[in-house]
Amino acid sequence: MLESTGVSWIPLLQIREARGFAVALVNARHGKNVPGRPKPDRCDCRWLQKLHMSGLLAPSVRPPEDICQLRSLLRHRDHLSQMTVKHIQHLHKARDHMNLHLHHVMSEVPGVTGLRMLRASVAGERDPRTFAPYRDYRITSSPDIMSKALEGE
Repeated sequence: MLESTGVSWIPLLQIREARGFAVALVNARHGKNVPGRPKPDRCDCRWLQKLHMSGLLAPSVRPPEDICQLRSLLRHRDHLSQMTVKHIQHLHKARDHMNLHLHHVMSEVPGVTGLRMLRASVAGERDPRTFAPYRDYRITSSPDIMSKALEGE
């Protein structure tokens, strides 16, 4: 039995369950409302153990292993998409610092055209007029307007 302190205990519980331990995930707030609780925090572990042995702490419902694996995969996918958004924001900020206002002429900077232009600039291309061939056919801005937006440092 572990008291949650903001850290995810789920992987540790899964490891212990796989090794044959009987693990109960318990909400620690339920034990704080029981009368007779000792005041110092160092006695909390003994107090929680006594409550658990007496059957006063109900374990939380844990889904089966296949649902836990699916939940972990979905959480990881959500984390990756959040990190993608952060990296795109860093890309926008770096282009703003270089006075490359590409977001004024394109609605989706990390799209096909934006990635082509990014790859060309990483390869060493610096002339804004040479980026016109990288334009996707769906962009409504003219090559002149796009080259003016790409004039920077």
